[in-house]
Amino acid sequence: MTDQPRTLTRLSDTSKDVADSSPDIRGRKVIDRDGDDLGKVDDLLIDTDEEKVRFLRVEHGGLLGIGATASFIPVDAVRDITDGEVHVDLAAQQVADAPRYDPDLVDQNDYYSDVYRYYGYAPYWTPGYAYPAGPIMY
Repeated sequence: MTDQPRTLTRLSDTSKDVADSSPDIRGRKVIDRDGDDLGKVDDLLIDTDEEKVRFLRVEHGGLLGIGATASFIPVDAVRDITDGEVHVDLAAQQVADAPRYDPDLVDQNDYYSDVYRYYGYAPYWTPGYAYPAGPIMY
């Protein structure tokens, strides 16, 4: 484990794929802790060195995908996965107010640190971090 985040890559931008489509959560609805629909899992941000998912890229708002906003949610927030839904331990407003991702950022590390700090989770690169148990994999 390092004291800096590794470069993360969108799963869709790699040649990797989910070996068994049943645990693939892309396209599933994301449900907040109050049972409200937050949007859908558009993609997964992966750490290719450790082959672990670090963030869900969730699209929300907009109409038929036009004008939708993307937010990154740490996998640590996932509390349950069903056939069609991913349940997170966050409120809809909390996700709506999260730091926005800008693909033109020069230093992605600051952004990832801000997201973890905002949601109150320990970053995956800190000593003692334990990857959450569960079926999130690729």
